[in-house]
Amino acid sequence: MENKPNKSSKSIEAYGTTVEEAIQKALEELGVGRDSVVIKIVSEEKKGLFGMEGEKPAKIIVSLKE
Repeated sequence: MENKPNKSSKSIEAYGTTVEEAIQKALEELGVGRDSVVIKIVSEEKKGLFGMEGEKPAKIIVSLKE
């Protein structure tokens, strides 16, 4: 059986405590440099009030350029 490229593998979601951290995680997972991808920021990180619960990580989608 032959392995065919999967279109869904051309983009990944990544999370981090900051947008920059999420980008670095995605680049490491894909094994490419920043100039080889398109980055879409879905949501930026949010801090909880006075350090309380409610903190949300940054979420991005990174796609390989064609």
